[in-house]
Amino acid sequence: MRRRQHVNPLAYEFEILHGQAPQLATDRKLEIEIGCADAQFLFERAQRCPDRQYIGFEVRKSIVDEVNARANGTIPVEAVFCNANHHLRKMLPDNSTARVYLNFPDPWFKRRHHKRRVITTDLAKDLYAVLEADGHLLIQTDIWAIAIEAMDVFERLDSLYHNCATPWTFWKRANPYGAKSWREAYCERNQRKVWRLLYHVIK
Repeated sequence: MRRRQHVNPLAYEFEILHGQAPQLATDRKLEIEIGCADAQFLFERAQRCPDRQYIGFEVRKSIVDEVNARANGTIPVEAVFCNANHHLRKMLPDNSTARVYLNFPDPWFKRRHHKRRVITTDLAKDLYAVLEADGHLLIQTDIWAIAIEAMDVFERLDSLYHNCATPWTFWKRANPYGAKSWREAYCERNQRKVWRLLYHVIK
């Protein structure tokens, strides 16, 4: 059963780091998802490529607990309770991450709530820091306004990120990583348009 459980990521309680930095495997490539929700995308990635480590950052503690219970220490997926906009650099060392996923971030439709949206220039710079050379970033959304805002953020950092399509262009092909979040599967079933951006870091 799907649940909508919004929290205000700008609330003071989320400025304080409650979770602990994950233990990184020295012999596995790392993939992370910002705002992983139930981590269905990461579980599918783990099924396809079990030799990698998968970490999801999520601001809702109850969902973090559910993800970790599902992984049960036997699947290389872990959820971490934190606000990535504040704490990503405290959670991960620089150049530690092979891939970053931003799948269908909350749109926060009301104008007064736009400041709660996760994709910001500061986050993009933090992601660049933790991505390794040759690392990749995938953004997916079915909300046009979010797609355009994300493109604007990352295209203005063209000294850091190379658009794998062409500059100021969406990725026209399918999701290249063979895993689907609940929202992507929903969009596919209901023939909703999904906009994708795929970037390669320049280091």
